[in-house]
Amino acid sequence: MILFNDINKWYGDYQALTSVSAEVKKGEVVVVCGPSGSGKSTLIRTVNRLEEIQSGQLLFNGHDIHAPMSSVELNRLRSRIGFVFQSFNLFPHLSVLDNIVLSPLRVLGVKRSDAKERAMALLERVGLPHKASAFPAQLSGGQQQRVAIARALAMEPPAMLFDEPTSALDPEMVGEVLAVMRGLANDGMTMMCVTHEMNFARDVADRVWFMDAGQILEKAEPETFFRSPQHPRTQRFLSDLRSH
Repeated sequence: MILFNDINKWYGDYQALTSVSAEVKKGEVVVVCGPSGSGKSTLIRTVNRLEEIQSGQLLFNGHDIHAPMSSVELNRLRSRIGFVFQSFNLFPHLSVLDNIVLSPLRVLGVKRSDAKERAMALLERVGLPHKASAFPAQLSGGQQQRVAIARALAMEPPAMLFDEPTSALDPEMVGEVLAVMRGLANDGMTMMCVTHEMNFARDVADRVWFMDAGQILEKAEPETFFRSPQHPRTQRFLSDLRSH
């Protein structure tokens, strides 16, 4: 579903991604981990073109993401890729319900009654139907992130991207967001997750990618990744995690 083929990206003289080649299959959960500044978030943001690449090819469902296209085509493409940000990015002046129905109404042309029905079903799914009329400022961080997940799902995307979705949360709120993500994985959603939550990676991922210095140094199934990592940098990373 997502294919990275020799992706390179620079910020000026700094190379953020170096010859990245990898793929995410349909229905697969891939967790991308690594130290801060390793290129994880940059990589995931290239998938919906929030970050441009300088060379290589990135395919989503067979479509070349970084081929020349109009803004209309780009918006249509982005509407098929659910993205959940670290900082929630909800519209503060809209209720929870209106945050969720906005894109289906504006982008997909769905009838308001149908969009509201779908939004309420999604709020039920993330455990927040009683917050439909609340505003983001009235919610905890964990509740806001669950609403952000519901908002992304409202577009019925074939894949979901998560860019450190729990890193801005208090520790006691992390579990409620991860529980929703586990549910999506169990339902067969294709997911690419940048996260530091190693228990989530161990329990939910089909494969784990380890990045450092803009490269994927290791790709493995969770059991192999955690039990017998091959690359010395991965071994050091996991050793440091365990010591903390």
